[in-house]
Amino acid sequence: MGELRAITAERAALERREEVAVRRARAQGYSWAAISSMLGISRQAAHKKFGRRT
Repeated sequence: MGELRAITAERAALERREEVAVRRARAQGYSWAAISSMLGISRQAAHKKFGRRT
């Protein structure tokens, strides 16, 4: 079904945008606490998801 494929592609694109934004925020000096607050997740969850990639 084309709609499901489109949703999957949109989700992947959004995850890439999120990762880039987190990397940018870290480069600008934002703490994991600040980033996690903006994402609506715990600091530990943000670090686990993005920490190794940044």
